[in-house]
Amino acid sequence: MRMSSLADYAVVLMSAAARHCGGMRCNARALATETGLPLPTAQKLVSKLSAAGLIESVRGAGGGFRLSRPPAAITLADIVEAVDGPIEITVCAGDHASDCAMEGSCHVRPHWQIVNRIIRAALSGVTLASLGQHVPTSLGLDPERPEHPLDLKKVGERTST
Repeated sequence: MRMSSLADYAVVLMSAAARHCGGMRCNARALATETGLPLPTAQKLVSKLSAAGLIESVRGAGGGFRLSRPPAAITLADIVEAVDGPIEITVCAGDHASDCAMEGSCHVRPHWQIVNRIIRAALSGVTLASLGQHVPTSLGLDPERPEHPLDLKKVGERTST
């Protein structure tokens, strides 16, 4: 399972915007240069993020965009869903009816729904503000799997109720 490259780029762009825009406006060209994203990709993302209400855009001279709310109030789930749509690990993991021929007799679907809620909760637990924080790797932790403030066991417990 992998989120789209566009959603990944949106997180990078929003993280840079959170660091540099604050209450001020910034533009897609400056963020494209800083992040290494092609300008057309940055512009496409600005459009999607604006449509989702994550950024506010102003056209014209002195225009640009800014975050529509504080970085602590924007989550990875918000950004991924703005670009990729609802987070669903499988077609049947969502709350809507699917076109699956096995839906009536499937014993796996309820488990996928639990996994999907845990993944969504994990993404909802990470904010733009937390992306700006240093991730400690000097505490005897594996550098490839640094400790994160999100405890997945607790997320699983929250979603199973």
